[in-house]
Amino acid sequence: MRRIPDRTRRSAMAEVPLTTTTTKGLHPGLTRRQISMMGLGGAIGAGLFVGSGQAIGIAGPAVLISYLIAGTVVILVMAMLAEMVAARPSSGAFSSFAQRAMGRSAGSAVGWLYWIQLVVVIAAEATGAAGIIEGWVPGIPAWLWVLIFVAALTAVNLFGVRNYGRFEFWFAAIKVFAIIAFLVVGACAILGVIPGVPATGIGNLVAHDGFAPHGIAGVAAALLVVVFAFGGTEVVAIAAAESDDPAHNIKRIVREVMVRILVFYLGSIFVIVTVLPWNSPAVLEGPFSAVLATLRIPGVDLVMSLIVIIALLSAMNANIYGASRMAYSLGERGLAPQAAARTSDKGVPYVAVLASVAFGFVTVALNWAFPETVLGLLLNIVGSTVLVIWTATVISQIILRRRADREGDALPMRMWGFPWLSWAALVLLGVIVALAMTDPAARTQLLLTLALTAALLGLARLTRARSRHGVIKHLDDSSAQ
Repeated sequence: MRRIPDRTRRSAMAEVPLTTTTTKGLHPGLTRRQISMMGLGGAIGAGLFVGSGQAIGIAGPAVLISYLIAGTVVILVMAMLAEMVAARPSSGAFSSFAQRAMGRSAGSAVGWLYWIQLVVVIAAEATGAAGIIEGWVPGIPAWLWVLIFVAALTAVNLFGVRNYGRFEFWFAAIKVFAIIAFLVVGACAILGVIPGVPATGIGNLVAHDGFAPHGIAGVAAALLVVVFAFGGTEVVAIAAAESDDPAHNIKRIVREVMVRILVFYLGSIFVIVTVLPWNSPAVLEGPFSAVLATLRIPGVDLVMSLIVIIALLSAMNANIYGASRMAYSLGERGLAPQAAARTSDKGVPYVAVLASVAFGFVTVALNWAFPETVLGLLLNIVGSTVLVIWTATVISQIILRRRADREGDALPMRMWGFPWLSWAALVLLGVIVALAMTDPAARTQLLLTLALTAALLGLARLTRARSRHGVIKHLDDSSAQ
């Protein structure tokens, strides 16, 4: 067999696409307002309405510091995403950026990790919403409610991105309106303008062992709970690729989402720890319900249950969208079966949508077959995904920004304070990882996520090596003829 020169081999390998990040099969249909609401909806979920009580119980009123630190990390990560999206919009978002910055294997691992996380969370959200409704309508089994939710939201995602955008806008708007109403009612309670309810003032902020009853350790421990509540905001980077002017829209979207999330999160937590003692058992069980019950708001339990259901279904809807677009991008870049990149006449990646929903439904079925085993394990495995994705985003931005500056590329948007704020974000993420390693439950979750990431990275490298071997073998066989 006649060998071919190395130069020819390198040239042939260069023809294999490494960083295809276009969205030619998708149709622009999302407006700036819809994407902004998607970002808010992704961050405002059951983690805030229910999970914030756990964080308050750990840190007391000083949990506000934990939320401020986590919010700062999110702001920095979102600003970095905005810079990269403005320069090169892609439905693969942080996966595409990781590929451009660190190579094909990194892009593949980040993309698949995100997709796996979303399909697992889709199952958890469908199961959670069905469990609540089953208590109201005991005659209908939970599995049927799951089927109804999955079928309805799959249809929403298949009817075109424009219809999806409208649907998710109002889904998320309900949660936002609920938060605004809560802030207004809470402010009235603090100021004492609600008839029959004495003013609470701000005494609860320092009563009951002070503002930080558990000191810095409490703030740090609460940070581990708080940081994961902000996951979901990154969907705006994916959705921007399906807007009419991604580079222009992403600037305003990120600014709007960052400001509103901080106001809603910090404002809500401030109301809770001001109106009620932080160590009240009712706060741990359901902080929002506890505040409204204290203020004698009728029908509190029903209202909060409805809001939690809406929060779960809204997040599920957004996760089906995010998972399908990531699968589409992976297929388009040759990192997943090419079928995932097929789109309908309306520009919907229908194969990716159906595949994402199917895997989510399989997870639900496994959860019923092995209750309190499969889903819990899967949620633990993907539990720290947000930390991996945010870290990959920061590293990608540092690499791509330096590359752009070195090559003299004019970026449509530049993150402020580079490189200092980028490195600060990386340090903060490192601190959060270090804190996670000191907590047994968080450490297990983090190590499982890192193990999955390493497995995906190894699989990507193995697939890449086989692909190269196949191309070279084909060239050798051709030259021998």
